[in-house]
Amino acid sequence: MKTVYVAMSADIIHTGHLNIISEARKLGKVVIGLLTDEAISSYKRLPYFSFDQRKVIVENLVGVSRVIPQDTLDYVPNLRKLKPDYVVHGDDWKTGVQRETRQRVIDALHDWGGELVEPDYTPGISSTQINRMIKEVGTTPEIRMKRLRRLLAAKPIVRIIEAHNGLGGLIVENTSIEKNGQVREFDGIWLSSLTDSTAKGKPDIEFVDLTSRLSTVNDILEVSTKPIIYDGDTGGIPEHFIFTVRSLERLGVSAVIIEDKIGLKKNSLFGTEVDQQQDTIEGFSHKITKGKQAQITDDFMVIARIESLILKAGMDDALKRARAYINAGADGIMIHSREKEPDEILAFCQKFSEFEKQVPLVAVPGSYSQITEKELADAGVAVVIYANHMLRSAYPAMVKTVESILENERAKEADEFCLPIKEIISLIP
Repeated sequence: MKTVYVAMSADIIHTGHLNIISEARKLGKVVIGLLTDEAISSYKRLPYFSFDQRKVIVENLVGVSRVIPQDTLDYVPNLRKLKPDYVVHGDDWKTGVQRETRQRVIDALHDWGGELVEPDYTPGISSTQINRMIKEVGTTPEIRMKRLRRLLAAKPIVRIIEAHNGLGGLIVENTSIEKNGQVREFDGIWLSSLTDSTAKGKPDIEFVDLTSRLSTVNDILEVSTKPIIYDGDTGGIPEHFIFTVRSLERLGVSAVIIEDKIGLKKNSLFGTEVDQQQDTIEGFSHKITKGKQAQITDDFMVIARIESLILKAGMDDALKRARAYINAGADGIMIHSREKEPDEILAFCQKFSEFEKQVPLVAVPGSYSQITEKELADAGVAVVIYANHMLRSAYPAMVKTVESILENERAKEADEFCLPIKEIISLIP
């Protein structure tokens, strides 16, 4: 019996998938090349369902004989292993970004006399519309919480940006661009203590309590399906940190990052210009361990933020702390720097890569903003956080608006700084 190869993501099964499989089974035994999470994430969002979940679904579709992973967007590696008699794909890839992939399939099939069969693309199917409908339904705490670990496993670098209210959450949820055939969007949201405090008109000294900050978390949870990383400042005393972990996990937050300082919290960008005291390695390790013991699931993450480079304690101290915090149970390490160049961050990454026990590395390129995501990923960084850019960009526009109204004694000149009210209303689903 002849072999027929069909590649698909199959994140959300619809009539288009069923029609393709139906046409393929007329030609022979159907082998589905199911794109892995890594393959799908290389050109668009992480799929809603994991590879294993999608595999179970596809295996049970009528007409499917076997399911194998396709690790890249390129069909050729699987085709050379299987040497199928036919490849079946809808005719929608003859133009656009998939045209080159199609040609590589044709060239590969030519080597053993295989044939490409292209049924008409099923009309009335819009993946964009389907995705929009799923977003409107929302998600659950369990699904959201798991998503960060899935992203870390699937992507070379996870892209996170801060939001400090529901509107910011909506912007992160719905903003994407297409570049070079890839859809780019933010993978998750950073709930920054700095921007949350600033938006409330309060200083960034851990004055805004957990109850108030969780109110902001809830505002964002209601309008976004993306995973959230929570800025836990110092985490407080270990006995308090336990309850923070339980509260965040219950809501479906994916991770908390706590910094290894004690006393009155002061923003790291002040560095040694103000009095800031680092916790002992033993004290902070104990806090990490207590937090890990408090969580119920294996999905929630406690990430340790190291302030050694900020406080000029040196690279050796930063590396020593990283090893200790990992041994204490930290699920990730965030390394911070206020230098204008990324040299010391890259030096830390190099040393960190030699660790026997590895966890995801997090970077916040605020002061060294010239570095690219690719450069960070190449250095071993797994998560990049744009920690305060939404608030920083909103503030200048608001100042210009109020100054313009004061200057002109009317609102007309301020219109150029403002979104039309109709568009504001349409932002809210």
